[in-house]
Amino acid sequence: MPTPAIPAIWMRGGTSKGLFFEPTDLPADAATRDALLLRAMGSPDPYGKQIDGLGGATSSTSKVVLVGASRRTDCDVDYWFGQVPISAGPIDWSGNCGNLTAAVGPFAVWRGLVAAPASGECRVRIWQANIGRRIVAGFPVRDGRPVEQGDFRLDGVAFPAAPVRLDFLDPAGGDERPLFPTGRLREALTAGPRRIEATLINAGNPMVVVNARDLGVDCAARSADLNASSGLLATCEAIRIAGSVAMGLAPDAAAAGQRGHTPKLALVGPPVAFQAADGRDVSTSDADLACRVLSMGQFHHAIPGTAAVALACAAAIPGTVAAALATREADPIRLAHPSGVTEVATALTGHGIATRIERVSMVRSARVLMTGEVFVASEAAASAGPTRTE
Repeated sequence: MPTPAIPAIWMRGGTSKGLFFEPTDLPADAATRDALLLRAMGSPDPYGKQIDGLGGATSSTSKVVLVGASRRTDCDVDYWFGQVPISAGPIDWSGNCGNLTAAVGPFAVWRGLVAAPASGECRVRIWQANIGRRIVAGFPVRDGRPVEQGDFRLDGVAFPAAPVRLDFLDPAGGDERPLFPTGRLREALTAGPRRIEATLINAGNPMVVVNARDLGVDCAARSADLNASSGLLATCEAIRIAGSVAMGLAPDAAAAGQRGHTPKLALVGPPVAFQAADGRDVSTSDADLACRVLSMGQFHHAIPGTAAVALACAAAIPGTVAAALATREADPIRLAHPSGVTEVATALTGHGIATRIERVSMVRSARVLMTGEVFVASEAAASAGPTRTE
């Protein structure tokens, strides 16, 4: 059987990279589609390197995105995100990737899914189908094409680029998706022999927020050093699983362990002086809250975009773990992470558990890295046609 070739674009969005497809270029059956996507990324790989695929063997570089014309009248495109496991397991479609969201609008323009103005700003209305939320992306265009070069610097990305503004609209989902799923600003979680206080918040993606000091973690620590502690990682996963069950995302610990993408876990503390991953010194006055976020069982090299959304919301609401540790009430709030600092703005109404998040905004960047065809050595790609996404 000849090796199937599937049109795709390899893109950077924020501090992540992913493989972008149009749904109509993929198999109609979801299981067949996912088998193809796993094989395209080089998973499952018991060696943990994804050598025989396009994955980069980290949670930030093992991602797939599907973007197609929207079925909704209030959006331009529908967008699905899949977190691809490296060593074993199925693709996790349970949440969004805030960083790759920055590349969705430009992809839609490059592929002709959205008609861009000749010049100025292009605004693309995105339906995030995984979580059922609307996002608006704004980015510069010239001659009807996305502008990728610019002076905006994003901590965690080596080169400057043009900015992409993201507005996450009603990211908690209103009444049907409570901002605080347990009805409390703080919750006591039991993880093995340990009890720990946490804020369980649903904004952007579900998030478990704990005080880093309660786990003996210094927010100045390097991600590589934290990831070298198997005991710490196991404790963090136990807390994340307990939070998942408490939020009603999974019926039990076993099921929670199977959805590694959400909820995420953030360890937070007051700002500390530290050296960013690129060698720059970050002072306590540069940030309002320090954080170290886990993604797929490992401490992230920067900060996941949806984690920034959730932490900004939590820090803006008195009574949460994050708000108690932030050094000032600020908008935008400055979140210190291993690669530097990220600013996030929030617009909210109400108080306490009745808070309504109207909008969360941040600036990322994105660009096309390569366009062409992906060759997938798998019988899973034998069929093709309209895709049914989950």
